[in-house]
Amino acid sequence: MTDQSEWTGKVGNVWAEEWQRTDRSFGPLTQKLIAVARSGPFAQAIDIGCGAGEISLTLAAGAPSSHVLGVDISHDLLQVARVRGQDRPNLRFELANAANWHAGAAERPDLVVSRHGVMFFADPTAALTHIASQAAPGARLAFSCFRERADNIWARELASIAPPGEEPAPDPEAPGPFAFGRRERTETLLAQAGWTDIAFEAVDYGMVAGEGAEAVADALSYFQRIGPVARAAAALEAAPRATMLAKLEALLEAHHRDEQVSLPAACWIVTARAPG
Repeated sequence: MTDQSEWTGKVGNVWAEEWQRTDRSFGPLTQKLIAVARSGPFAQAIDIGCGAGEISLTLAAGAPSSHVLGVDISHDLLQVARVRGQDRPNLRFELANAANWHAGAAERPDLVVSRHGVMFFADPTAALTHIASQAAPGARLAFSCFRERADNIWARELASIAPPGEEPAPDPEAPGPFAFGRRERTETLLAQAGWTDIAFEAVDYGMVAGEGAEAVADALSYFQRIGPVARAAAALEAAPRATMLAKLEALLEAHHRDEQVSLPAACWIVTARAPG
């Protein structure tokens, strides 16, 4: 399970240090989500779980007369985002949890966007209801999330290299990367929260974990820094850890083509409308 501790404190600092490789891993999915977000005009946008700011920055750059707000619970990631966006007068970042963020009088968003930032709410129905209440009537919602764990080869393969019994079987509906993976559940959550015109688009893409002449080493380093492999490896003694990392290297080599390590990922892009 992934909770707030993943994004704050020491772990949050690691995510902030790895923002470039994390942005790279989303690659084609980011392009698709941006295209969906830009499919209609907007005056005020909020980027939920904005992280190091890539979505916020891109939206602000493409719509200089609009205003973009990025919110996140990680102080470290927001520090990166603010440096990246310091030359954008129509962009600002705020340390906040979208589940209880309140829009100012002039900042009710008519676009709500999120790249993999909505699956971690402790009470998703309450959070989605609150976000709808803060949005402008009829506001557009566009977010990406992983589909079910079983559909994501990268997750299945990374899980396969961990020593048996290291972690309990995850609850598929607990807050975490795959919490919105089952379409029927996510559609129900959104509808209960008042969102309408709910639609899903399946997106399959290559999650780039390593690039260049040392692509496998790059990917091996990345997975030891963040994510489930990093957590599992940190808990192991030297010998089982070395065995696990050898398996990881072999896995990455199997996905190594043309100076790139790319693992298959399966996502949704979900769109909806706030109550009118």
